[in-house]
Amino acid sequence: MTDDFLIARNPDGDSTLPYVLRIPLGPEGVLLKARETWPRTAKVYCHRAEEWPADAEIVQRIGVRSCVKRGAAIDLVLDRGRENRSQFVVANARGRQMIFWQTARTNKKARPAASVPTARASGVADLEIAVDSNERYAFTFSDRPAHVVRRRLEAGDYGVVVDDRLAAVVERKSLPDLVSSLTTGKLTYQLTELASVPRAAVVVEERYSQVFKLDRVRPAVVADGLAECQVRFPTVPIVFCDSRKLAQEWTYRFLAAVYRATAEERVGDVAIRTLATGPVVPPGPPSPAEVRAWALANGHVVSDRGRVRKDLVEAYLTARARPADPDEPPVAPPS
Repeated sequence: MTDDFLIARNPDGDSTLPYVLRIPLGPEGVLLKARETWPRTAKVYCHRAEEWPADAEIVQRIGVRSCVKRGAAIDLVLDRGRENRSQFVVANARGRQMIFWQTARTNKKARPAASVPTARASGVADLEIAVDSNERYAFTFSDRPAHVVRRRLEAGDYGVVVDDRLAAVVERKSLPDLVSSLTTGKLTYQLTELASVPRAAVVVEERYSQVFKLDRVRPAVVADGLAECQVRFPTVPIVFCDSRKLAQEWTYRFLAAVYRATAEERVGDVAIRTLATGPVVPPGPPSPAEVRAWALANGHVVSDRGRVRKDLVEAYLTARARPADPDEPPVAPPS
């Protein structure tokens, strides 16, 4: 399976979707038919392809930096300077599944007056929030469409449970509690527990600027400690809110967003599993930069610019076809 993003011509001349795309998602990739080769001015309609064309006429072969499924969408980042970020979205419209290929620009044009949720976070009508039974003076969420259930949480103070599994947690801290747990080393163990949950965060009932007004501990020690924690635990953000009220609001919206995202993940798994996969596609020809880098590393003489000699390209392809052996000497230069 090649890791490149491939665009080939659709051999069906009567089709209104003249291109076939191969998205390098998973070990076998995903196949789609598309109307265009890139969503430049508007979203591009796509449809599932049954198979990769035999003797495919490849129009474009582009290296991929990242290809990740997020919910009912596939985020694709190509290895080129322009037109490199896009997204394939699986949606339901008019009672049937539809797939759109979009960029941030075309998506914004399509929804010029989109509004953000105000009362109901992420559109969740009645969110059930689990509150740890040991939490004192807990958030009540009384002014939000949510209800609280007391239970023992394996990590954090507040959580949301999906399919009997803890999907997300939030650890609440006041600034004195944060400073104490940081200086005693307790915070590291708490972050370790939080990182074991799919999504987690720490919310602080204070502004970050107050860290630099501490008088019983050096502010720089706390600031450096927080930065080190974020480096060691990048999946657990530490969020500073101005007040307890705003900390509660952030917690509610974070948990609701996770609840919504988890539902979308299930829908996306089912939708994307129904898309066809294709046969193994051999890698494309090497770029001059690849051959030059290999040639220099193996003692070959190669020019800094211009075309690379054919014998060097052949030697590179031969070396690439063999399994790497760390004890094997460099390939001898071609005569």
